[in-house]
Formats: sequence, C-alpha cells, structure tokens
Amino acid sequence: MADPMNTLNDSAKWIIRNFNAASVASIDDDGFPAVSPKATFVIVNDTSIAFGNIRSPATIHNFSHRPKTEINFIDVLHRRALRIKGRVFLIDRESHQWKELAPLFQELWKPYLEMMTHFVLIDIERASLVTSPAYDIGIAAAELRTTNLEKLNNLVPSPPGSS
Repeated sequence: MADPMNTLNDSAKWIIRNFNAASVASIDDDGFPAVSPKATFVIVNDTSIAFGNIRSPATIHNFSHRPKTEINFIDVLHRRALRIKGRVFLIDRESHQWKELAPLFQELWKPYLEMMTHFVLIDIERASLVTSPAYDIGIAAAELRTTNLEKLNNLVPSPPGSS
C-alpha cells in the first residue's frame, strides 16, 4: 500500500474517472458500518470529490448525523484500489454550493441531475492507493489487465435472476 496522501494524484484521479462505481461507507444509528454503492462521482479539485445522491435516504441520514466516510474505488483490471477517507458536507438544491457544483455533474451525469436530491461533497483527509499482492510476486500491470479482460469477456451474459 502506498503512503497516504491528502490530495489526489494522477493515479487516483485515473481510477475515479475510469472506475467510478465505488462503495461508500457511513455509520448507522446503531454504530455499524453501512456500505452503499454509488457511481455518480465527480472530481471537484485535488482535495475534494463529490457524488450525487439519487435514492439513498439512509446514507444521507447517516451523514447528517455522522459526517465522515470511507470510499473504495476498485480498478478491477489492474487489481488495485483507491481508498479515500474524509469529512462529508451535504449540499441541497437551495445551497449556493449546488450552483457551483452543478456544472461538474451536468457534464458527466446530465440524465440523472434532476433526480439528485443532494450533492455529497467529501473533503479528503486521507487517500491511499492499494495494490494486489500479485505485484509483490512480479506480475506486471499489463499482464493483470490482459488476464482480467479475458475473465470479463468470458462472463455469462447476465447474472441469474436479472432481466
């Protein structure tokens, strides 16, 4: 694992842009972790990211009471991840910050913008790149990419129970 940083370097930004679906953790009223998938991320600047809330009232409730999170983006091709810990700020449609952030979401997530009830802004306190042990035994990123693309290409077309 790389040393933690409090800004996003080029590798971190690449992961967010290319593998934008992430697991977002909040803490529920009973003190347990609550993990929810999110995919409407934008990079605000080198020290902040945000996602648009569409239908996660429990996550918004948890963040309104305990405004800290950990987010995990996974690069499934190169077997590495980006872990981000930070402070959460909820931005509703009436906020002046909504108007400032809306163009970022408009560019990437226009079809969903009207469905978003909040922007969830995360000020990054720690970001860490995590790599697979495969790198420790000398497997190169290109080889992992080839192997993992093959696996993805050989998936059964639809998971059981999907329509």
